[in-house]
Amino acid sequence: MSELFENKGKQLIIEKDGKRYQRLPIKTHVITKEDDICDVVEKYAKEHILENDIVFISEKAVACSQGRAIPMAEIKPRKLAVFLSKYVTKTKHGIGLGIPETMEMALRECGTLRVLFAAVISVIGKLFKQSGWFYHVAGSKASSIDGPTPNTIPPYNQYVVLGPKDPDKAAAAVAQRIGCNCVIVDINDLGGKILGASDKSLPCDTLVGVLSDNPLGQDSQQTPMGIIREVTEEK
Repeated sequence: MSELFENKGKQLIIEKDGKRYQRLPIKTHVITKEDDICDVVEKYAKEHILENDIVFISEKAVACSQGRAIPMAEIKPRKLAVFLSKYVTKTKHGIGLGIPETMEMALRECGTLRVLFAAVISVIGKLFKQSGWFYHVAGSKASSIDGPTPNTIPPYNQYVVLGPKDPDKAAAAVAQRIGCNCVIVDINDLGGKILGASDKSLPCDTLVGVLSDNPLGQDSQQTPMGIIREVTEEK
């Protein structure tokens, strides 16, 4: 396989439901609000697409192209955000809403009452030794918020990135431009989900499984998108 599709430490092929799939990461420039995500995919991925391929794009790349990345210095957290962020469990996979700035954006995106209700439900869940109830109630707008981490490529190591706006519409626009189905994904080392799809008939549960080990890299690798390709036996 060409080095074009290599990410150090990432496997290119995975087996799912008895089938084998290639996950081919595509390197790009650092995507900003000055970019049109359709232009980016056309520039970097279109020439590599074969029949029946599916392009997948990280939700962060789409959000950044939509201007939904906010510098930390421009976010002024309210006292409630500071208070709530103290009770968020932080993991090695990301800070989530565990800092005042990301919690503040969750309050703005989801509404104060919904976040407070989610916090109450989360406490109840912990009493039963259950996790994830907060995000189940707060919704995808909350779970899609990314805070800065040391490994995040600059300038986004000093930004909070919200979830993409209208991900189904964004996926459909990309698909129309490149002539290939497209999904917008929220994938990390803990799992993931499909936020938007160009075709509602796409097997999203299968695609999540195919991407479950997160074949992309958004720091020094600069691979915020890729191609899913079923491996068929050569005749």
